[in-house]
Amino acid sequence: MKFSSFTVTAVLSSVLTLVKAAALDVYVPRITSPNAGDTWVSGSTYTVTWDTSDAPAQITNQQGAIFLRKGSKTQTPALASGFSILDGATNVTVPETATIGDDYVVVLFGDSGNWSGKFSIA
Repeated sequence: MKFSSFTVTAVLSSVLTLVKAAALDVYVPRITSPNAGDTWVSGSTYTVTWDTSDAPAQITNQQGAIFLRKGSKTQTPALASGFSILDGATNVTVPETATIGDDYVVVLFGDSGNWSGKFSIA
């Protein structure tokens, strides 16, 4: 099967146009709560909040998940998942098994990961 250079150019142009039109933005919202220095209590429920005021029109992944991280280790399972990253807030419950420490952060995942300031669990 022979293709003319015009046909190849036309097909490539069409594909590149579609790829360009489908470009999505990576969104890294700033976590506004918890704040550095806050203290959470095991077994209690808290609201994690983040700033959605600068959300782009096209987000790569709008499904969010929040994980607890202690030091260099991310804890599983997720504290919350399946919410829209555009919600700006979701409630989480600190696991009863969380150990006391002052090196915790929450990590908000959507199409990227963003960390809160360090806080304590008592």
